[in-house]
Amino acid sequence: MRRARFCMLLTGLLMAGPALADDSWQKTKEEARGKTVWFNAWGGDEAVNRYLDWVSGEMKTHYAITLKIVRLADAADAVKRIQTEASAGRKTNGSVDLLWVNGENFRTLKTAGLLQTGWAQSLPNWRYVDTTKPVTEDFAIPTEGAESPWGSAQLTFIASRKTLPQPLSDPQALLAYATQHPGTVTYPRPPDFTGTAFLEQLLLTQTTLPEALKQLPDNASFAAVTAPLWAYLDKLHPHLWREGKDFPPSPARMDALLASGNLGLSITFNPAHARQKVNSNELPADSYSFGFQQGMIGNVHFVTIPANASASAGAKVVANFLLSPQAQIRKADPANWGDPSVLDPQTLPAAEAAALRQFIPAGLPATLAEPHAAWVNALEQEWLRRYGTH
Repeated sequence: MRRARFCMLLTGLLMAGPALADDSWQKTKEEARGKTVWFNAWGGDEAVNRYLDWVSGEMKTHYAITLKIVRLADAADAVKRIQTEASAGRKTNGSVDLLWVNGENFRTLKTAGLLQTGWAQSLPNWRYVDTTKPVTEDFAIPTEGAESPWGSAQLTFIASRKTLPQPLSDPQALLAYATQHPGTVTYPRPPDFTGTAFLEQLLLTQTTLPEALKQLPDNASFAAVTAPLWAYLDKLHPHLWREGKDFPPSPARMDALLASGNLGLSITFNPAHARQKVNSNELPADSYSFGFQQGMIGNVHFVTIPANASASAGAKVVANFLLSPQAQIRKADPANWGDPSVLDPQTLPAAEAAALRQFIPAGLPATLAEPHAAWVNALEQEWLRRYGTH
């Protein structure tokens, strides 16, 4: 009899689970109504900015949330603001409710205990997420539910068929091309995140000690691990745009230099970026994307909620909307942004699955995992020491 009662109780709890979750989410939505959510996001691309303006309109129309976009030159600016508020004892009513983040910036905030944790997987739209992607770790750091995935990315080169008929297969081919076409190759100046990713890409493929990149940088071994990277750059830099004495501040500047014929290559962290820029007539019609044959560095980017957020419930509603099939399909469309989705089409209704699949880039190289997040700052500091004073 006792066993039968237990089984009935267990069955009741299992059946109530979804209802309890629905009730909890309904309370979150009610709490979010009428609130203002301050979303701090990188604002360096007009397609991204237009997409976020659309998101703001949707949040107002359907959820009565006023979404204010704070357009950042670098996510590190918001990180510093959150740190300053924490130092001043501002444990509530923080200026940042939602932050577009990954990598070293996430590590900095999580290590300091400045983020809310345990909320991401409770979002209703988490059920659509492709969990074969690294959605529960960020540059080898476990997210522990402190980040909701938003998009996936892979370092990608862009070229015009007119200037580069065939893709470059590896770093040595890139060096040979730069040598033969001096002044037409460059990369964004670190700490621009794409410039730093370029350094990581070269390090991953040049170092003789790749296992070391999965751990924190070690002062004793840093020189040995990175020596092949600096040796490569020492050969490459004299052949770069402006002889490697100056570097573009951003990938957007590189796109403009490619469009004007001053560069033979641009670089992006979005495999669909070239298609999107061709559609908007910002790059030559014959522009195409490619990566090295052995693979290109890739990751997932996220949104996170600071521990002192003023509108925590509203931030969760926005994060959930960003994971919705509607928002992910629109974001993946190169006519809008072209940012690859983090959803698994197999989890979606047939029509939405078909809509999403048409925007999944084909023929991408293998994805190489990012080094541990702490390598970002270590590489940037050493790069600045060696090349940043020119």
